[in-house]
Amino acid sequence: MSVLDCDKLGKNYGPITALKGVTLSVEPGVVGLLGPNGAGKSTLISVLLGQTPSTSGEATVLGLDIHRRQRAIRRRVGFMPENDCLIPGLTGIGYVHYAGRMAGMSYGDAMQRAHEVLDYVDLDEARYRPAEGYSAGMKQRLKLAQALVHDPDLLFLDEPTNGMDPQGRQVMLALIRDLGNAGISVLLSSHLLPDVERVCERVIIMGGGEVLTIGRIAEMNRPHPTLYGLEFSGDGAAFQRQLTERNVAVHEHGDGRLSVELPAEGTQTLVLEAARAAQARLHGLHPKRSSLEDTFMAAIQRQHAS
Repeated sequence: MSVLDCDKLGKNYGPITALKGVTLSVEPGVVGLLGPNGAGKSTLISVLLGQTPSTSGEATVLGLDIHRRQRAIRRRVGFMPENDCLIPGLTGIGYVHYAGRMAGMSYGDAMQRAHEVLDYVDLDEARYRPAEGYSAGMKQRLKLAQALVHDPDLLFLDEPTNGMDPQGRQVMLALIRDLGNAGISVLLSSHLLPDVERVCERVIIMGGGEVLTIGRIAEMNRPHPTLYGLEFSGDGAAFQRQLTERNVAVHEHGDGRLSVELPAEGTQTLVLEAARAAQARLHGLHPKRSSLEDTFMAAIQRQHAS
């Protein structure tokens, strides 16, 4: 059973279209929601949580209709917003306890669980300090704690490493990976490819308010069947001419490196023939690997070209 389903989900703000008929299905696990700023990621989360009404389309979260079961969705979903949402005057424990009460927990259960999740995110010694005095990294971990206090089945994390230093980012990503291993599904919204690549199994790439690509990251990080990096010595211009005559596309990288795209898989001998004809010496022909970054950039370029 999928944790999220959207069917032609749209959202307009007057003349501005923030979501353009988003259709997707998200399986359980840790999934990245990737895209540049303004791609529609935060709007999608806001609509799914019922914070913002959709303009068109349908969607379910954990099988619950977003239009009719908003309260039930919020009982089963944890949300860590991008922006700070602290309440002035509350301590860390007070803030997380309040979040538990808002989720429908009893006073005692909310307090016990608040202590547990603050221990989990390593804020145990700071729990009685005013939260507005926390560092940026501590505030991010506090937001994660309040999202976890009611033991949700699904987490929406919007830019969870925002404002954190490199060490803090590693701690946050380790917590997210641990939550996924514990069986909690996570939708991680970010514009940072390394963060998504570190912890996610699958990725949804958005741009311009629409879904551009959905897939498994492992399948995106694989050898390209016809793209190779070149190492050679000799007359580079003559070598390129010979390659072009054999229908081999040549890509210059601006630092003396070349890569070639062969017309079909298994036609590497064309490069050897071109090197021989140009009296160049070929030192290496290495398969290039596709990556999440390649997939992301190709998706964004296609979207801009359309």
